[in-house]
Amino acid sequence: MELFKVTLSLIVIASLSATLSSAHPGFNFGWGGHGGSSGWSFSLFPEFYQFSCPQANDIVMSVLERAIANEPRMAASLLRLHFHDCFVQGCDASVLLDDSATIVSEKNSGPNKNSLRGFEVIDEIKAKLEEACPQTVSCADILALAARGSTVLSGGPNWELPLGRRDSKTASLTTSNTNIPPPNSTLQNLVTLFKRQGLDEVDLVALSGGHTIGMARCVTFKQRLYNQNGNNQPDQTLDKGYYYNLKSVCPISGGDNNISPLDFASPAKFDNTYFKLILWGKGLLTSDEVLFTGSAGTTMQLVKRYAEDESLFFDQFAKSMVKMGNISPLTGFKGEVRKNCRRVD
Repeated sequence: MELFKVTLSLIVIASLSATLSSAHPGFNFGWGGHGGSSGWSFSLFPEFYQFSCPQANDIVMSVLERAIANEPRMAASLLRLHFHDCFVQGCDASVLLDDSATIVSEKNSGPNKNSLRGFEVIDEIKAKLEEACPQTVSCADILALAARGSTVLSGGPNWELPLGRRDSKTASLTTSNTNIPPPNSTLQNLVTLFKRQGLDEVDLVALSGGHTIGMARCVTFKQRLYNQNGNNQPDQTLDKGYYYNLKSVCPISGGDNNISPLDFASPAKFDNTYFKLILWGKGLLTSDEVLFTGSAGTTMQLVKRYAEDESLFFDQFAKSMVKMGNISPLTGFKGEVRKNCRRVD
């Protein structure tokens, strides 16, 4: 009788494992002890919502198509949201949390305040997903899906996106201030901050190529125009004609919120023009131009290669986006799936 009970229990456990794994790919039992002390292991997986919310990406894309058609700049804003999320606590949607009794929002950090945008689009996507599949698709996965969708709708590459991230119950204003590379970064600073996230120089250059779309505020490049090295002189690596054009947009005093395209040749098209402009001394931010003028030969050669070969850039951008999207995700029983991306449940 005891043997029968044990056998029956094993059958039930095996059935549960199979059910969970089929309903939520990536939800696996770590029988071999590979899942840590709990005996469970969890991983991101492209088909994570195959059964629980198969229409998830279609819903995301339908909202994105309208939002980007209405304002092409929104694609870059949503791509940036994912980046600014992953570099703080990992890809856990902490960047979406508003101030509350228990949360000090990352939205008020130096890199994000009066700059980060796209929150209303994420809200709309979340609301539609909650209607279709309540408490199923995480805000962290919405950010990853929106970043990919925005790239595709702007003419860039597509990629197979691992899913299954869960949402944090915390945010870190301090880490947002220290981990996100500032626009006046030196090359060494960029390399250090990317390395902190497990990203190498190839990832740095490829992901910087996301600046092929979008705009930047005058305050982020004013130093290059008027006082690059503390001597009241412009950055000598700037093309002269480009320098005078930027001065007309960004005066020495005031105008901090005036905007200029990061890639003035094709600001709404995801292509490799960004790298060509860097070669010509027409990268907008210091952190763009130092990829070519900095002391590391590796980044210089990559800029040249991506300027020559768009397909090579697209391929590496996709690989590096997947790599960035895998930074310290919350999976399994960690975190939660928020009903509202702006607050902890």
